[in-house]
Amino acid sequence: MSIAYDLQDGIARITFNRPAKLNALTLAMYDELGAAFKTAAEDDRVRVVILTGAGERAFCVGADLTESIPALARNDIDISAWDPAHLKGLNLDKPIIAAINGLCMGGGFEIMLATDLRIASSTAVFSLPEVSIGIVPAGGTLVRLVRQIGYAAALEIMMTGDRFSSEHLLRVGVLNRVVAPEDLSATATRLAERLARLSPTALKVIKQSVRELTDLPLQDAFRREAVLGQVAFTSADAKRGLAAFLEGKKVERF
Repeated sequence: MSIAYDLQDGIARITFNRPAKLNALTLAMYDELGAAFKTAAEDDRVRVVILTGAGERAFCVGADLTESIPALARNDIDISAWDPAHLKGLNLDKPIIAAINGLCMGGGFEIMLATDLRIASSTAVFSLPEVSIGIVPAGGTLVRLVRQIGYAAALEIMMTGDRFSSEHLLRVGVLNRVVAPEDLSATATRLAERLARLSPTALKVIKQSVRELTDLPLQDAFRREAVLGQVAFTSADAKRGLAAFLEGKKVERF
């Protein structure tokens, strides 16, 4: 499979697995990736997802320019067919960590923007080059990027098609951490293990709240926040956590 899926100790690792082609996405890979995300969303054993690329040269350079992009250009398919792979309309309410090694370009960049926490190698390179061939990053980026970082920084990335370093994307807020290449996998794994010990209910409510509240009018957002917050406050996880706190203990794993 060109999208590898592995589950161990509550951590699902999804890997772009076409290193000889810089993990460029074929039509079949888009389907496989969407299916992998759906599997992780529906499997109660999954606490956290790590998304990464096979090999050292690339996380993912996006859609295969010899197959996927021509299919779009011929109007053989609509880009909405890739919605599950771009995590559009699929609520995967579990933390998704991107471990970004090497080139992260085009559709790879777009899928990275659908993740929650992003750790990149110091040697990773990022770009949205679509504009250079007369197309646009419509796999979620036109919506997501300007909502995640400042307007000017987002427009520079999208409009120039330039390549940017990990340090630049850390500075403008796309990334959470930049680490040495040899530390990338271990850093992502440690973070995943930490999150896997926390309350799944609380983490789900946080993701759901961020998704739902951002664009609501202020007072509507406060009302919805109270409803969502109550889900966490009345959960079995909260009861367990509060009981442990009152006993002077700590829940090691929910």
